[in-house]
Formats: sequence, C-alpha cells, structure tokens
Amino acid sequence: MRVLICGAGRVGHGIARRLAREKHDITIIDENPALVDQVSTDLDVRGVTGHAAHPDVLKRAGADDCEMIIAVTHFDEINMVICQIAHTLFSVSYKIARVRDQSYIDPAWKNIFSREGLPIDMVISPEVEVGEAILQRFRTPGAVMSATFGKGRVKLLGLEIDAQSPLLDTPVDQIRGLFPDLSARIVGIGRGDAVRAPRSTDVLKPEDRAYIAVLDSHADRLTSIFNRDNERMDHVVIVGGGNVGLYVAKALERESNMRIRLVESSVERADAAVAELKRTIVIQGDGLSPDILAEAGAPKADFVIAITNDDKANLLICNLAKRAGAKRALALVNASELAGLARDMRVDAVLDPRALTVSQILLRMRRGRILGLQSIEDGLAEVAEGVTLESSSLIGKPLGYDDLPDGVTAAAVIRNDEVIIAGPDVLAQAEDRLIVFYEENMVRKVEKYFRVSPDFF
Repeated sequence: MRVLICGAGRVGHGIARRLAREKHDITIIDENPALVDQVSTDLDVRGVTGHAAHPDVLKRAGADDCEMIIAVTHFDEINMVICQIAHTLFSVSYKIARVRDQSYIDPAWKNIFSREGLPIDMVISPEVEVGEAILQRFRTPGAVMSATFGKGRVKLLGLEIDAQSPLLDTPVDQIRGLFPDLSARIVGIGRGDAVRAPRSTDVLKPEDRAYIAVLDSHADRLTSIFNRDNERMDHVVIVGGGNVGLYVAKALERESNMRIRLVESSVERADAAVAELKRTIVIQGDGLSPDILAEAGAPKADFVIAITNDDKANLLICNLAKRAGAKRALALVNASELAGLARDMRVDAVLDPRALTVSQILLRMRRGRILGLQSIEDGLAEVAEGVTLESSSLIGKPLGYDDLPDGVTAAAVIRNDEVIIAGPDVLAQAEDRLIVFYEENMVRKVEKYFRVSPDFF
C-alpha cells in the first residue's frame, strides 16, 4: 500500500518504522529537514521536506496515487486541513488524523468528521487511547500489559514469570488440566528479544513474558496463580497533569473512592486541574523531587503513574517512588530504547503511546473482517479478533496448539454470545469471532483466515 505520513516526530517515525517493516511504500513529510533526513535514512523510506497542508508539497510527495494519508503533526487543525485537501484535490481513499483536543471529539459534535463535514475516515485521539490503556493496567496491576477483546469479555494479559511460579517447566497444554475451572490459555511467550506462539510441549522459564487470554471474570484468579496479587487499590499518585493525567484522574474519581493525588510542575496546568477535578488533591511541584513525592504520599501509594512529556523523567520518578516504598509504578515511555531500562530501574510496567496508535492504524490496513488488533512488543507479534467467513480455510479445523501453523495460536472463540477458550476440542465454525495470536511474519496468513477465498466464487 502507498502511504503518506505527515509529521516526522516520534509518532510519525514509529508508524513509518512499523509500516516499512511490512514492505508498504512509505513517504514521510515534515517541515524540519533534519527529522526528514533522520527518518528516511533510518528506515530507507522516501522523505519530503515541506508543509504537509500545502497542495504542492502533497503533490510532490505523491498524493495523486497514494491510498492512505496519516496526518500526525503536532497541530490538530493542520491534521484536519491535510485530510480535507487530500480528499478534495487528490481523492485519497483513506484519511487518518491525530486529534488531541477533546472538544473536537465530544459526542455533541460527532458530525464534524463526516463526508458532509471534514472527510476524515479515522480519528486518532492519543490522550483517550493512552488514558484507557493506563486504566486497563490499573485494573490488572500485576500485568505488564493488558488489552481487551470480545467487547471486554476476554482480556489479554502479559505476565512476567518469576522463579517461584507454580507453572515453571510445565508444558503449556497441561496447564488447563491443572486448573480446569480457569478459563485461560497461554497464547504467546516472550523470551529475551523474541516473542513466539507456543507449541503444546513448550514450557515457561523464569523471566519469560507470558501472554495469556483469559475470561474477564477469571482475570483476578489468573494473576494470583502467577504470583501477581490484586490487592485493593486505595491510594494512587499521578505525576503529570496534562490531558492524559486529567483523563485518568477523572475516570478514577468516577469509578472509586480511592485517594488520588496529582502532581504537576506547571502552575497553569495545576490550576486548570484544580478547576476540573472534584476529589483529587493537586500538588504543584516537580515530580522528580523526593519532597514533592513524599507530600503526595508516593512512599505509601498502591500505584504511582508517571505520565509527563519526558520519558527519562517518567522512569526516574517511578524509580524514586519504588525506592521510597510505592507498591507499583508505571511509566509512559515513547522511546523503545529507554523502555528496556525499566526492569533495571524497578519500574513494574511501561506504556508506549506509539504502540497504541500503530495498533489502530494497522487494524484499518489489515485485510478481511478484522474487528480488533493489538500490537505486541513493538510489532514482534499481534493479537487480532476477526470473523471466520464461510470460505475460511479454518472452518472445521481444531484450534489446539499443534493444529494451526507454526507462529499462530488460537486464543478464544465468541460464538452465539458465548466465550469459548480455544483448544483441540474446539472446531472453528463460520461466523465465529476468533481471537488469535501470531508472530510478525504470519500477518498475511492470518489475514486470509478472515477473507473470502477466491475459490468460494
């Protein structure tokens, strides 16, 4: 697919890197020649220097024959104009815009992004996506990652395996027999720098990262089996009072009676947070200050969430909080090279906003009836939820560990509103909503599962 990416910042770079790995034809546009040179050199993609909302720049970048445009500059209004021009002058078929200001996506103004209004096919709201991802981690604090499928009925949890885990050295196909009342299935194993779909005889080792599909109502029991307790959360500290911090604080105020403290260095943003929040105590100060963290109660906090605009500061804040006594800490980290430092710095989990954005874009690029998608570990694997059509090659086949091709593991099936955990005794049927884990090189194979076969006609 021929794709134009407008904006060569961290998000644009991350999207270009992932799409280039999938062999899409990528051109990236930015006014900053240094950023354009960096991305085009690092990724071997075409770079164009100029203002992406100018028609001549878009034409020079190849908008005449591109199939998708992704506008992720720093300005909402510019992203909207880019999509409008791409539609009006170049008839680009699919247009994606990043929109940060929540007033634009308020349900009261839902007609803004339509063919009659601004012809934008997909709006990316990073604040909402990141905020929801943080809340998911908060609800499953023992997990290093969390995502939902099947309209929230199936969770995908990433859990680290420690030396005391009762599941060490147990073949994955025997785990279900050990816990027959637990509706869960290991679908992926991360070890070192690799992630793979397991076969029936594979076992878990210390420091592995197990990716597990579990019925939502069984998630707490699953984390306890993996020695990841789900203690009651009474006190949370949020460091960073921007849009994401406010989103999370407001959601926690609605959902619980816990004590919430928000730390923000900017006087203006701190004042704005005070005006918008009802029960949260806002503290104006530097989250890197041990005194400020102590004032917020971080040493006794159940969860510390560092979501400032500085990756390094987020990691350091979490490290300081954990050393002071905080039970758990999560850091927002954009740079993948810094995310690898989390374990050494005692940070329990990191969240990469780019991965959330890329997952949403990939969902629109995948062929077939795919309803949901989650990128795993910077694209080394994915989990998708799709509909198995009548002509799918999966129909009638069992969904055990060794029944699908190497690199693919079935997680669960939603059939007639019932969630069925996959296994050798479960056969795929037409119109199933199948959740499947697959390695990066199996993308095209999995797409075919959810597409109409040419032989069908």
